[in-house]
Amino acid sequence: MNLLIARIAYGALLVLALPYALLHLLWRARKQPAYLRHWGERFGFYRIKTTQPIIWLHAVSVGETRAAVPLVKALQAQYPRHRILLTHTTPTGRATSESLFGDSVLRAYLPYDYRFAARRFVRHFKPALGLLMETEIWPNLIGACQQRGVPVLLVNARLSARSARRYRKLKALVRVSLGQLSGIAAQGETDARRLQALGAKNVEIAGNLKFDSTPPPEQMALGKQLRETFGADRAVFLAASTREGEEALILDAISEAATPDLLTVIVPRHPQRFDEVAALLDKHHVSYQRRSRNQPIAPTTRVVLGDSMGELFAYYRAADVAFIGGSLLPFGGQNLIEAAAVGCPMIVGAHVWNFTDAVRQAVDCGAALQVTDAPALARRLGELLYSTPRRSEMAAAALAFSRAHRGATQRIMRMIAQQLPPR
Repeated sequence: MNLLIARIAYGALLVLALPYALLHLLWRARKQPAYLRHWGERFGFYRIKTTQPIIWLHAVSVGETRAAVPLVKALQAQYPRHRILLTHTTPTGRATSESLFGDSVLRAYLPYDYRFAARRFVRHFKPALGLLMETEIWPNLIGACQQRGVPVLLVNARLSARSARRYRKLKALVRVSLGQLSGIAAQGETDARRLQALGAKNVEIAGNLKFDSTPPPEQMALGKQLRETFGADRAVFLAASTREGEEALILDAISEAATPDLLTVIVPRHPQRFDEVAALLDKHHVSYQRRSRNQPIAPTTRVVLGDSMGELFAYYRAADVAFIGGSLLPFGGQNLIEAAAVGCPMIVGAHVWNFTDAVRQAVDCGAALQVTDAPALARRLGELLYSTPRRSEMAAAALAFSRAHRGATQRIMRMIAQQLPPR
């Protein structure tokens, strides 16, 4: 597909997607009313104003926003004259930004990638530098930045095989967009190769920013408190960042594991599913308590529903073993780095294409075990809960794995300094 045809196809897709985008906002607003707020920003209309020069960083949702914490802190220290603008796509990402950074940053929604909206965004904020997190290749936005002379870096970049196949459908346009970037900081070698195969230049392997996110002391203290609340003598299994359909498989697995007095903590990935998971537990007649009610855990309680935000580090600190969700079913997996940072033994499923390199390295060094299905999860869980020495070995390996992969923030900051010298 040549460039002209690719541009026409992309423009047509955007036109066709507009009704869907509006309906999607309305549909999501049924469970998250925040989707009804700030609609104008999604089309390039902003009320935010500042007299300071802006460094703009785009973090789609919760995971990207949390990963950006060490980078935002480094930017604020290195560029005190500038104001950081964080853009998001989801209300949960925006709420996470508010809880992490408060008024120390500006925040807004990134506009949809219509040419008029992208131009309005760049014209309004006039960023001195743009940083796109992970897998955000928006042709019109990147093009608008180039037209206004705004350097843009793709940082903490990752590209799964599935995403690479999707981008290849508009390869000519994607090649141009990647060529307009001032640089790319890839998480790993696999990501770098896939990006280069699409036409990316100036690709450096910087590592994963998430390794630089150290557990906050208050979260570690909360984790210790949670462990006491859960019961110091009870085995605690954490199912973290679970996705649709996985909770039922988790219930099957803990039943098959047959560990006496086991307490399972289930933390759904998306907060809008808290009530859905509660209904599932009711349907299966499982005795459970909600974390949000902050009550002592009864000895008869089998499951704690982690319906709270921003406490994942604490949950990992309180657990004996953690399953990393989104991997038993084909969702691509979730980040295991927070678990490693607190030395929590990990089990992951087979579907981990979003974190292929990190999972492979964690398994190779003995920090994690990989399973194919729920029965295999049950077997591995039973083995680990039975063997304290094995858990201790995995915990030490997880901590070593986490420490060995730090340093991405410094590497990215060096790339940023080439585009925006500190003053």
